[in-house]
Amino acid sequence: MTEQATSNPDTADNSKEPGFRIQRIYLKDLSLEQPHAPQILLVSAEPQVEVEVDVAVTRLSDEIFEVALIATVTAKVDNKVLFLVEAKQAGIFEFSNIPPEQIDPMLGIACPTILYPYLRSNIADTISRAGFQPIHLNEINFHGMYEHRIMQAQQAATEEGKGKLPN
Repeated sequence: MTEQATSNPDTADNSKEPGFRIQRIYLKDLSLEQPHAPQILLVSAEPQVEVEVDVAVTRLSDEIFEVALIATVTAKVDNKVLFLVEAKQAGIFEFSNIPPEQIDPMLGIACPTILYPYLRSNIADTISRAGFQPIHLNEINFHGMYEHRIMQAQQAATEEGKGKLPN
C-alpha cells in the first residue's frame, strides 16, 4: 500500500509563487490655492501651466510598501499664480516571493503607472470644481523616469567617490 501525503493546495506549492497585490489606492493629500482671486479671474490672458510629478516610496513592512505620486500643477497669468493644485495619490502594494532586484523597478514603474490615472482624474476634477477648464495631464513614461533616476544616482555616487581623498 502506498501512502499519499495530503496537503492543502493553497498553502503547499502556491506559497512560493511570486505575488503582487494592490491592498488599497487612496487620495492622501489634496490642496487648491487661488492666491490672487478674485482680481486675477478678470484677466483674460491664456495661463501658462507648469506640471511637476514625483514618486515617493515608503516601506511599511518586509513585503508591503506605500507608493505615492506627488503632483504640483501651477497656472500663472502675467507671472501671478492663477491657481495651484498639489495632490498626493497613494497606494499600498504587497509583494510576496519576488526577488529583491525586481521589487525596486516595480515600485518605480508598475505602481506609479497604476496610480497615475487616479491622480490625473483627481487633479482634473479639482481644477474643474474651482471654476476652470480641467487640465488633463499628459501620459508619463514611468520607465524612462525610473531609468533617469537610476542614472542620476549612479552619477552622484561616482562624483562622491571622486571627491574623496585617499588616506
